[in-house]
Amino acid sequence: MTARTALSGRNVARYGEVVKPWITRSVDIAADPHAVWSLVTDLPRMGEFSPENVGGEWIAGYTGACLGARYRGRNRHSGDGREWWTRVKVVEYDYGRLFTFDVRAPIGIRVSRWSYEVTPAATGCVLSEHWYRVGNRFVRNFLGPRVTGRADRPGFNAHSIEQTLAKIKTVVEADAYRSAA
Repeated sequence: MTARTALSGRNVARYGEVVKPWITRSVDIAADPHAVWSLVTDLPRMGEFSPENVGGEWIAGYTGACLGARYRGRNRHSGDGREWWTRVKVVEYDYGRLFTFDVRAPIGIRVSRWSYEVTPAATGCVLSEHWYRVGNRFVRNFLGPRVTGRADRPGFNAHSIEQTLAKIKTVVEADAYRSAA
């Protein structure tokens, strides 16, 4: 079994060939690709960068990102303060290149898939963040808006991804500058 094959035996690469990301944003980062990789796969730190995620913890004996790892994410609506948690499972892990995880509501309904892709470039790397809308109509029209307070999830996520990528870029480039000095 390769890192691109789901633990259930389903071929995850095939999913990516059939289902395209709903939203994708990318940013050029003047830093070592491995430094960027280390940051985006450290899910407990994601709360430092995301306007909605406030962190979380690896669960079920996992202590970091790897294929099959499980994570409990915590989120907060910045406007009304409502909070909720999600169940996360890493479904693709191609070290240094691709990190993908499925997100489920606490009741087990799959609500989204997120993916980070690091591509080496002449000046460092390109970091791409992809959001796949995978929830059914119940999730999109009822559960999601009630739990998160966001009626326009795609609109919010487009803005959220841009903010997250900008913050990651700022932090990792500052670290690279300090290391070089």
